[in-house]
Amino acid sequence: MAPLSLWEKESFFAPADIIIAGSGFAGLWSAYYLKKAHPSLSVTIVDRGSIPTGASTRNAGFACFGSITEMIADSRQMGEDRMLELVEMRYKGLKKIGKTFSNKEIGYKEHGGFELITGSQGMDMNALRSHIDWLNRRLKKIIKTQKTFRIQDDKLAGFGFAGVRHLVENRTEGQLHPGKLCVALLRLVQSMGVTVLNNIEIKGFEKDNGRLLLHTNQPFTLSAGQLLVCTNAFARQLLPQLDTEPARGQILVTSPIDKLSFKGAFHFEQGFYYFRDLGDRVLLGGARNLAMEDERTDQLTVTDTIQHELERFLRETILPGKTYTIDHRWSGIMGMGKDKQPILEQVEDGVFCAVRMSGMGVALTPVIGEKIADLMLNGK
Repeated sequence: MAPLSLWEKESFFAPADIIIAGSGFAGLWSAYYLKKAHPSLSVTIVDRGSIPTGASTRNAGFACFGSITEMIADSRQMGEDRMLELVEMRYKGLKKIGKTFSNKEIGYKEHGGFELITGSQGMDMNALRSHIDWLNRRLKKIIKTQKTFRIQDDKLAGFGFAGVRHLVENRTEGQLHPGKLCVALLRLVQSMGVTVLNNIEIKGFEKDNGRLLLHTNQPFTLSAGQLLVCTNAFARQLLPQLDTEPARGQILVTSPIDKLSFKGAFHFEQGFYYFRDLGDRVLLGGARNLAMEDERTDQLTVTDTIQHELERFLRETILPGKTYTIDHRWSGIMGMGKDKQPILEQVEDGVFCAVRMSGMGVALTPVIGEKIADLMLNGK
């Protein structure tokens, strides 16, 4: 890289009040709330890629806050109160997206959400009704509706699925275009005065006279008063003490389906399988639980093991008897850990993090961005 000009040093690469590592949803929402609270702050976002390449632009585009079986499993693992706290953050985050952007800007469609219940899951109608009643009572204060979930088995025949016993509907769920949401957020924060630098990787940092010097993969350092790490699955590269690890999520998209018989966002098996309509195509992702160890990776590739399982589920359950091809395949890298709660904290003097979205970054980051901005600016 050529030596920086004086103009570049005093504009793009000028010392900043706050530098954010990562230009995905967490970094963009954090920048938004920092500038909203204090417009005079100089905020710079730094990303090692030309665009965000973790999960923000590579997910399935679900605007959801959790399925029945996922919430049951989370309640058993982390306790009911913490599960509900997480659901509330996701729901509030989705509401914040809707208040910030128009449906057209982000490709939002509210076709509802559904969960498939099969015989292999060991849940009969009585158990299913009991779980739904329990969750509806607990979610009433959060969602502001009497019945968030309801059994809608009468829709199964029209959807054309095979081997599904029960269908649980959540009318408040939707779907969006994550690429368009990222672009809309980027334009918004830039209009507020945020500088965004791409193809620069922060390799490390050190303290220098009360400021932070950030070492990069370029022949220069950056200077900041505070550093916010929003690299999610990759956060341990800068902060190795964090409990976060990568988890790959693989996706495929079919060719157009003649007379596709369903619309909506669909969940199966605690959310490990998920699919939705994409116009007249089907987007299907997941099956990570089939090879958990292999999918603990930061490699943006697809594998035969997962893709074959997705194709089997597509062929046997979602589109039995239909003719189609697979036109697109890709993967994204989520940030997971021992706990599903996001890590939102001050790591050391001047250094903060907002990571570990556990595959729910679309919904969580508007709330997390606001919370971390408050912590950085007000200490709470």
